[in-house]
Amino acid sequence: METRITKLLGCEYPIIQGGMAWIAESKLASAVSNAGGIGLIAGGSAPIDYLREQIRACKAMTDKPFGVNIMLMSPNADDLAQLVIDEKVAVVTTGAGNPGKYIPDWKNAGIKVIPVIPSVALAKRMERAGADAVVAEGTESGGHIGEITTMCLVPQVVDALDIPVIAAGGIADGRGIAASFMLGAEGVQVGTRFLAAEECQINAVYKELVVKAKDTDSVVTGRYTGHPCRGVKTKFSKMLANGEKSGTLTPDEFENLTLGSLRKAVQDGNLEEGSFLCGAIAGMINEVKTCDEIVKEMFEQAEKLLNR
Repeated sequence: METRITKLLGCEYPIIQGGMAWIAESKLASAVSNAGGIGLIAGGSAPIDYLREQIRACKAMTDKPFGVNIMLMSPNADDLAQLVIDEKVAVVTTGAGNPGKYIPDWKNAGIKVIPVIPSVALAKRMERAGADAVVAEGTESGGHIGEITTMCLVPQVVDALDIPVIAAGGIADGRGIAASFMLGAEGVQVGTRFLAAEECQINAVYKELVVKAKDTDSVVTGRYTGHPCRGVKTKFSKMLANGEKSGTLTPDEFENLTLGSLRKAVQDGNLEEGSFLCGAIAGMINEVKTCDEIVKEMFEQAEKLLNR
């Protein structure tokens, strides 16, 4: 399936694995790239030495292009912006801010720059700043989210830009890919489906929660802090949601309770204090497969639908 995205990134399939903090590391990223997509290593707030090790480990496991996701609100964003240049990373995606000040140096280094955006206004700014493409991410996504649905956001961004658009949020099979293409996207970014990949290194408790989730098993918390996140319903996330709704948890108390909660979920499977972030699409994920199986299955289904 050739699009402007496959030509731009040098991949077989126009699919990018989401840059999920504490989750997207070298084993998952290399497996997605080897499957014909673009794997991502999540920068987050991890130490630069650790991220350098992850980038080099990924290079040892794949000769295909892969990328790094940079959360611009992270305190080490400047250092990571330089690291991807030093390590000759092929692709950078960004979230939680405007990467404009970094884009000239990245482009001079030959890096493909793809910001994740939640609105048409930011998408236009990114095109003017020199982005190669954008990821239009709907509120169905896991982790930090905007408020506009994928169905509404993607076609408006497509209409507003000349650069290619990648759809994200609520895509877990070939039907989601086909729908995204009908909306005008030329690629997809998928996160939650890869939580149930064999190569994904999350705790078994986390993986089981995703596989067993029903359609109503996601919840958004933290809107009143300005950083809403979507995750699996657990006693912990329901406590946060109830405290937010009733006013019994102040924003500061909420932030203190959730500090380090994603790491507790990913590494420890801690149901009492962990935030098990995932998208609203988790109810469609029923089994664990390899990244290669996931990618090929999704695109075989998408191509059949698009060729009808």
